[in-house]
Amino acid sequence: MKHLLKLEDWTSEEIVEALNLADQLKYEQKHGIEHKILKGKTLGMIFEKASTRTRVSFEVGMTQLGGYPLFLSSNDLQIGRGEPVEDTARVLSRFIDAIMIRTFEQSEVEALAEYGSIPIINGLTDYCHPCQVLADLMTIREFKGSLEGLKMCFIGDGNNMMNSLIVGALRTGMSISVACPEGYEPPKQIIEFAESFGDKFELCRKPADAAKNADVVYTDVWASMGQEEEKKVREAAFEGYQVNAELMEVTHKGCMVLHCLPAHRGEEITADVFEAHADEIFEEAENRLHAQKAVLVKCMTE
Repeated sequence: MKHLLKLEDWTSEEIVEALNLADQLKYEQKHGIEHKILKGKTLGMIFEKASTRTRVSFEVGMTQLGGYPLFLSSNDLQIGRGEPVEDTARVLSRFIDAIMIRTFEQSEVEALAEYGSIPIINGLTDYCHPCQVLADLMTIREFKGSLEGLKMCFIGDGNNMMNSLIVGALRTGMSISVACPEGYEPPKQIIEFAESFGDKFELCRKPADAAKNADVVYTDVWASMGQEEEKKVREAAFEGYQVNAELMEVTHKGCMVLHCLPAHRGEEITADVFEAHADEIFEEAENRLHAQKAVLVKCMTE
């Protein structure tokens, strides 16, 4: 049985296979070629965190694949309100064919996989966001032709996005430099993973150092969901960590800019840079659909 709990669990070959499948499914969808690969299958979608892109892309994707998406909000389940995760996993395993969960704790995703008997897909946790990064890699490959040898730069918080981007970039032959303030670094296990790739990883304090000669610049909001109370503290900490025209001057000519959305123009990215790269950013958003369809097929047919 195949899960997508975190990107570290997938080999380089498995990631590339998923990207190739995503490209194929995107082509077929654009040309009106039906692919009812998951006909008769049901995906349970658990949302303990609200979402626009994750819900719509999984729901539409499962429908296009011929399956049935079942939306389950925190109000619809007993999970976390008296029923242990392990019992929820065993019950749902008897009703549906796979679970996609968007939640807070990575341990909840891992527990569903441990106690359930169906594939589990991580739609986002505080630790990682593997589905988003597969869409990011797909987008970079579309615009650049390949991933091998490119340099990615991430400016901002050592959050779930930075964690998964580090893994995804290094697993696919890219190098990655990240810039974050002291105290906002990625967790120890991600740093150790990255350092095992030698000089392909760099942790910087100055955004311009990380962005130098970059082929792709990536940023995310300074305060993620659940961190709203820390917003003012974070704004002070991340002052100077903005993706703007001055920063883009040190990158390679033709450098892409990506953002997982929603974007706060005037904070982590200026409006002019965002709009100059809107085609890339919104193609990235669309590719959530195609990349997640590839994940669904891989997890639900293997």
